[in-house]
Amino acid sequence: MKSKTFEVIRILEDTYPNAHCALTNENPFQLLIATILSAQCTDERVNIVTQTLFKKYKTPLDFTLVPIEELEHDIYSTGFYKAKARNIQMCCSQLIERFGGEIPQTMEELHSLSGVGRKTANVVLGNAFGKNEGVTVDTHVTRICNLLGIVSSTNPEKIERELMEIVPQEKWTIFTHLIISHGRAVCIARRPKCSECVLSALCPSSKV
Repeated sequence: MKSKTFEVIRILEDTYPNAHCALTNENPFQLLIATILSAQCTDERVNIVTQTLFKKYKTPLDFTLVPIEELEHDIYSTGFYKAKARNIQMCCSQLIERFGGEIPQTMEELHSLSGVGRKTANVVLGNAFGKNEGVTVDTHVTRICNLLGIVSSTNPEKIERELMEIVPQEKWTIFTHLIISHGRAVCIARRPKCSECVLSALCPSSKV
């Protein structure tokens, strides 16, 4: 399975040389907030919201000083806005109280923040700090890795463990971006373009 996974990565790296994190951000703090907002929401929608949001709120303190109803209004279109607003305010308070307003750079510390699960922590560590602590498992990764037959689960934690065994650690962060790029361009959930897929020869689910 490792050799097949290496070949998948090689092909996708050739196909999507510019694969990168789709969440627009200028610093680790913005990436953290954007990733919290991205739960059950498209990256495109988050980027629309943060374009205005990050002009209004520049620091953790800014987020803590605003009435929560106002913050809810500002992020309303990302969905689950009440929970997200609450988590963002609590997270920002914790950043100030425990980390001097800076974004921590370990899985354990990030995971201790409100609204920050392992997936969010992986995104921040990998993309803001270049630390490959794990593999970010989103819906694209779940679906496509199952179609390719390199994992056999729909449980994100189990999928991550399986991928960490077969994907080289230095590729953990980029692997997710490659899979997402392929999912958006070719392996589309409801209408996969199997005839155009560079992975069709490796994919047991291919309809070619």
